Amino acid sequence: MTELDASDAAADTLTGGSRRRRVRTNGRPAGVPLPLLLPALVGLAFLLLPLLALLLRAPWRDLPNQLTSTAVWQALQLSLVCATAATGVSLVLGVPLAWLLARTDFPGRGFVRALVTLPLVLPPVVGGVALLLALGRNGVVGQWLDSWFGITLPFTTAGVVVAEAFVAMPFLVISVEGTLRAADPRYEEAAATLGASRFTAFRRVTLPLIAPGIAAGAVLAWARALGEFGATITFAGNFPGRTQTMPLAVYLALQNDPAAAIALSLVLLAVSIAVLAGLRDRWTAAPS
Repeated sequence: MTELDASDAAADTLTGGSRRRRVRTNGRPAGVPLPLLLPALVGLAFLLLPLLALLLRAPWRDLPNQLTSTAVWQALQLSLVCATAATGVSLVLGVPLAWLLARTDFPGRGFVRALVTLPLVLPPVVGGVALLLALGRNGVVGQWLDSWFGITLPFTTAGVVVAEAFVAMPFLVISVEGTLRAADPRYEEAAATLGASRFTAFRRVTLPLIAPGIAAGAVLAWARALGEFGATITFAGNFPGRTQTMPLAVYLALQNDPAAAIALSLVLLAVSIAVLAGLRDRWTAAPS
């Protein structure tokens, strides 16, 4: 090191280096302003307090009896089956839709993307009413399904799947579209130069590249479908063994048996924690 370099290093140590040590310690801010710390702690308590109350008031001794009742098992089984079926529908329809939004340019693409994300902000009850008007017996499409094929969706188990897919599919589309935009399209172009069709390039090249994004989107869609309430009760009703899913069972039990409602809520809470644990690298990892 030359004498000039040594003097620059010494100056940096006396000025900028000391300043950096004051600002950051071990890669973290040295201090948090009090006007930011207090609201942050209140916000954290606001989010955690209801969950803590649920755990504190849970009937732990009576929990096995609550969770082994016939009604609970029917609701749990129906919820798992319908959420899985809704996720399958979302995969079959949502992955091509995400590819269309990410890889093609057509007039009104921004408007189509806004329509795709609309169920994210639309009140679920409004979504259920819209499904009734579209797929009900006298709906825009439902009347033809009933008269031509004898298919009736409202107040059936299939109606539960439709309602859950309607609210869950946008989560998968957004996740897959973001993954597609991050993926390098040159791999697909290279496959095309070797004679592969566009569908073959998608199936053999693109799908393996975006598989983690598809998996994350599928998990999010499944969790959203499992917790769906408003669109389901409006479009499919609340019939035990046929359309009564876990959230509907919680709502019904809260009026007659609060202990059972708490037990069912604990099951859904455990599922939510498991989903977050499965997506920890994507959603809960601290940015570097």
